[in-house]
Amino acid sequence: MSRAPSLPRLTILLWLLCSLLLGSASRSLAEERWQIETVAEGLEYPWSLAFLPDGRMLVTERAGRLRIIQDGSLLSEPVTGVPTAFVANQAGLFEVLPAPDFARSGWVYLSLASGERRANATRVVRGRLQEGALVEVEEVFLAHPPQATPVHYGGRMLFLPDGTLLVTLGDGFNYREQAQALDSHFGSIVRLNPDGSVPADNPFVGTSGALPEIWSYGHRNVQGIVRDPDSGRVYAHEHGPRGGDELNLIEPGRNYGWPVITHGVDYSGAMITPYTEREGMASPLVDWTPSIAPAGMTRYDGTLFPQWHGQLFVAALAGRHVRRVMLDDDGRPVAEARLFERLGERFRDVRTGPDGALYLLTDSPRGRVLRVVPTSDLARE
Repeated sequence: MSRAPSLPRLTILLWLLCSLLLGSASRSLAEERWQIETVAEGLEYPWSLAFLPDGRMLVTERAGRLRIIQDGSLLSEPVTGVPTAFVANQAGLFEVLPAPDFARSGWVYLSLASGERRANATRVVRGRLQEGALVEVEEVFLAHPPQATPVHYGGRMLFLPDGTLLVTLGDGFNYREQAQALDSHFGSIVRLNPDGSVPADNPFVGTSGALPEIWSYGHRNVQGIVRDPDSGRVYAHEHGPRGGDELNLIEPGRNYGWPVITHGVDYSGAMITPYTEREGMASPLVDWTPSIAPAGMTRYDGTLFPQWHGQLFVAALAGRHVRRVMLDDDGRPVAEARLFERLGERFRDVRTGPDGALYLLTDSPRGRVLRVVPTSDLARE
């Protein structure tokens, strides 16, 4: 028969409980010491945001338009000269990415779905941005083979310090087995020179039957990619089916397992595979089950929120929040937090601005560009 705890013991327990509750509340308040400003609104499913050296911002609309935000206002006319995108379901205009030497060259890279319903693919083009127009437009890359589905294109891009370009791709939904094949771009990340030629040191150059652009493979639908400038690590995340969204450390030549290994199941509830890991296949750093539907991603390297420095921020569509992923000194995720849930928005992209603010894109037919800055009391600390 147990005895009731003594009064001193009850006092200690109550003190510990109150400390935990107060500590949790103070941490929650600390997390919410920011204010959110609307930079632009009325955008049709904005997909990607980029910053130019002169202070302008570029934002894509999935419907096929490239827009400019200048002096805090969204210009009424979209950029002309943008190639026509195939727009249906998930297909459309995706990423906008200025070249590292944009101030000199004026090059802007765009990824988009190209073709028609029975034969379309992820395409990358570049053009020079001049006075509200894209000129000298040329194709840099076209994924092969084409797909007959309007989903799973990938479409994120990242320049590496050596000037090469990584482009993320998807498995086209109906072609998932090809994500394990090196003679197909489905379910891969490719690495290109800025003009679209193949770098000589790509991992599968010279491999019989392999497409030389492939940098990594075994992906499902890669929707976010960033590089840590301190360590050189490249992180990417991808959509799983029902469950099995992944955050991965990307290394050249590695196989990331889809659809042989996954923590998710098919949309019907059927098992895709009995394996969550296999020899020779990279396991994810993080598995999000149930799915959060990860979209854009940034590594925060600004100064307005020093407590966030070096952490990953993942836009979540189905999750309707931004997931903050905290890393240890070895680049391994150690904790996570959900931000901006109270807005109730689907988030398509998240970016660190040159001003140190965190910028968000909401996924909506009346989408917004939001700017997150510290509250005045936090800014004074």
